[in-house]
Amino acid sequence: MRILFIGDVVGKIGRRMIKNYLPQLKKEHGAHFTIVNGENAAHGKGITESTYKEILNGGADFITLGNHAFAKRDVYDLLNSDVKMVRPANFPEGTPGDGSRIVNINGKKLLIVNLQARSFLEPIENPFKVIDTILDNNEFDAAFVDFHSETTSESIAMGYHLDGRVNAVVGTHTHVQTNDATRLPNGTVYITDVGMTGFKDGILGIRKDEVIRRFITNLPERHVVPDEGKGVISGVIIDTDSKTIKNFKIEE
Repeated sequence: MRILFIGDVVGKIGRRMIKNYLPQLKKEHGAHFTIVNGENAAHGKGITESTYKEILNGGADFITLGNHAFAKRDVYDLLNSDVKMVRPANFPEGTPGDGSRIVNINGKKLLIVNLQARSFLEPIENPFKVIDTILDNNEFDAAFVDFHSETTSESIAMGYHLDGRVNAVVGTHTHVQTNDATRLPNGTVYITDVGMTGFKDGILGIRKDEVIRRFITNLPERHVVPDEGKGVISGVIIDTDSKTIKNFKIEE
């Protein structure tokens, strides 16, 4: 099974990069299934029904989220519908949506799990314990985990925690692609962060001026996510049979 995963889509430029590049990437890499992290798709924070549909229409088969999963109110009902999307599984019981899903790909069951780390993020349920429960309660042929994490240490720890138990652990959230795509000792492929898909000439997909000014003055600034400008698309291609992972980044 060959899985194509695209890192955090940020705003209009990120959605444009999906539309313009994803179909060719799927063809080039022979992807059987494509997953996109869309938690920043709606103007840089959260996802809406319209941006959800735009990403699927751009070629994605499934969408994962992260700490901004509930930034837009209309996602509540969307997540409770028959949707091709999961939010972090370690949100409290009763939270809209599901944190894991099994999809059928050419007769094989792929388990998709979305988790959120806790270091420097909301102190929600323990992701290490939650993933253990999910794996114990599901039957699958392959498993893919999107770990939305702020720190490299927690991300690496999750990789080793799941080594040999799932096929892939990919990190999202920091918007900076790491140069550590690898196969762990027991066969799980891993990368600390896939990187982002969005505005290239800014800071994490945001216009740089306000971010720099905040660092200088220590005063609040409104983040601006541009609608126009050069873009970047970042991702990985995972082959569960050969147990390989290869990262890529395409800039306009």
